[in-house]
Amino acid sequence: MKNLPGKLLLLSVVSVIAVTAQAAQYETDKEAFENHFKGRFPDVVREEFANGVYAIDPIGRESWEAIEEFPPYELFVDDGKEMWDAPFANGKTYKDCFPDGPGIAHKYPHWDKEQGMVMTLPLALNQCRESQGEKPLKYKKGSINNILSYIAFESRGQVTDVVIPEDDPRALEAYENGKKFYYTKRGQLNFSCANCHVQNAGMKIRSDMLSTALGQTTHFPVYRSKWGTVGTLHRRFTGCNSQARAKPFKAQGEEYRNLEYFLTYMSNGLTLNGPGARK
Repeated sequence: MKNLPGKLLLLSVVSVIAVTAQAAQYETDKEAFENHFKGRFPDVVREEFANGVYAIDPIGRESWEAIEEFPPYELFVDDGKEMWDAPFANGKTYKDCFPDGPGIAHKYPHWDKEQGMVMTLPLALNQCRESQGEKPLKYKKGSINNILSYIAFESRGQVTDVVIPEDDPRALEAYENGKKFYYTKRGQLNFSCANCHVQNAGMKIRSDMLSTALGQTTHFPVYRSKWGTVGTLHRRFTGCNSQARAKPFKAQGEEYRNLEYFLTYMSNGLTLNGPGARK
């Protein structure tokens, strides 16, 4: 940088300062996020938030722990293992795309610099399939949940570790767009994600307790009793938008991928314990 002409050097320095300032902002965001929940639920240790709503709902936790003795997602995990091991038509398998094996959930979402976008695990799985001449899987329902359940199960114990690279302003922009989405009111009810899961976390809507935003991404995909099956994180995003009477966005579209990037970053350091079981 020292050999650049004066004006160009100044622009480079300003650019570095701007990026550094943004980086400091998302670290500040995370600290404020955690401090909010620490103040709201002072008796809950941070690691417990990986258990979602059952970190703050002792009655619901008893039922959840009983369900976990015979978890309803076990068959999905088994079917997912078969999918992972089964060869594609060309003789290759998912392992040819993911040589580190199935315990890879902690690597997602991440910023894909080459494609210039947030890469989620479902999207990566479908890109793998298409590169091997296979049809992509649907993103909210069906067999995508089998392989995601298996990968989540094999990834238990890994730690959420989303990185926002400071050398690519596009990654910072994706994070900021995800953050904006989370705090923007929408729909006929004029609710934001934060209204329920930050401001009113721990309160009840009918018989359901609102979960905390901290730890919401650690346990997906999730078997929900009301679904009668396992569903993806983006299916849950869709449901939340619909409950606010807002038009949902496309699963694995840019809006939800950026939202996942922001929300998962907020849970950095928490242990993955998917797939989960919820009401």
